[in-house]
Amino acid sequence: MNSNLHKSNTVTWSWLSVFVIILVSTNLRSPITAVGPVLGQISEVLTLDSFQSSLLTAIPLFMFATCSVAVSKYSHVLGMHRFLLFGLIILAVGIIVRVWGDTGSLFVGSVMIGLGICVGNVVAPGYIKTSFPHHIGLMTGIFAVAMNLTAAFASGFSLRIGEWTGLGWQGSLGLWGILAIFTIIAVFFDQFAGPKDTAPGQKQQSKSSIGHIFRSRLAWYISIFMGIQSLVYYSLISWLPKVLVDYGMAAKDTGWLLFLIQIAMIPIMFFGPIIAHRMKDQRLMAVAVAAGMLGSILIFFLFKLEGIYVAAVLLGLSNGLSFSLSILFFSLRAKTTANAIKISGMAQSVGYLIAAFGPPIFGKLHEVDPSWNYSFYFLAGSIILLLITGIKAAENKFVEES
Repeated sequence: MNSNLHKSNTVTWSWLSVFVIILVSTNLRSPITAVGPVLGQISEVLTLDSFQSSLLTAIPLFMFATCSVAVSKYSHVLGMHRFLLFGLIILAVGIIVRVWGDTGSLFVGSVMIGLGICVGNVVAPGYIKTSFPHHIGLMTGIFAVAMNLTAAFASGFSLRIGEWTGLGWQGSLGLWGILAIFTIIAVFFDQFAGPKDTAPGQKQQSKSSIGHIFRSRLAWYISIFMGIQSLVYYSLISWLPKVLVDYGMAAKDTGWLLFLIQIAMIPIMFFGPIIAHRMKDQRLMAVAVAAGMLGSILIFFLFKLEGIYVAAVLLGLSNGLSFSLSILFFSLRAKTTANAIKISGMAQSVGYLIAAFGPPIFGKLHEVDPSWNYSFYFLAGSIILLLITGIKAAENKFVEES
């Protein structure tokens, strides 16, 4: 009887943990991707200049870059569940503050949102490794798909959400606070039902210095791979609508092309990590990522609108695989949960710092060359570096423990 009760509790915990992974992931991009479509409304209502407007999407990236290492280093202080709960509370409050209605609250809320998402970004891979050590690929796929599907919904329906709620941009951005509150409730109950945050003998290890991670070549390869794939994604998400308008596409259609890119990511985000987890190493996948990205860039560059939908799907597939591989590397290249969180912290700190420079450089090169050719050369060169670091990160090795 006790055995049956234990099995019942285990099944309940497993499903709750899956639900938590899905809910957490839906909070990690939607508050950011919902901004772009209503940025014009925000700028008009609050009389923001172009620099202030660009900060609304740049602030979260810089928060990821500056706070990820600290999050990974101190996550043991509260424990993984409580730290995740702490991040979600900051996120929920930040969403509310951001839509309060004045310029100061807009930027304060954006900082809080960036910090809250940063906690989720760093801790989630460790949560997956602890909760599902034998199904890391499957759960990473579910995590990535749920994140991207919600991000696509947020960008594609942001304007309509504002219309449905009757609150304009405040409704478009504020609705995501409800999702954050539901996630807080789920994580709160999961901390009592799930496994302990640290296995015996790991607690002391989790308190050790993160400095050894920065001395690891493998960790640097993972971090640079993470950064460049994010640089390509955020450069194109930020500037592709402008590129397409210059190529002759109607402005109202550009948002749906971004939606197509993100939807195209979903199948490969789910199946990619499952397949990758079963492979001896993932070098072939790293090559496929670089080939897909270069192919999409060449189509944009050579054929412009004639091959735009093929390029969009190819970009979505390659970027979806690159993102899920990045997250998977955090777990596959670590022997313990503690090290997975540290690799995640370094990779996301270094990676998002690299990514944050992508959109400004891409846009600045357009000022030098109005045809956008130099901007695409910049991405192509970046993808070559992504290929080199991706092959190294995909080797079947582990980042050494401290």
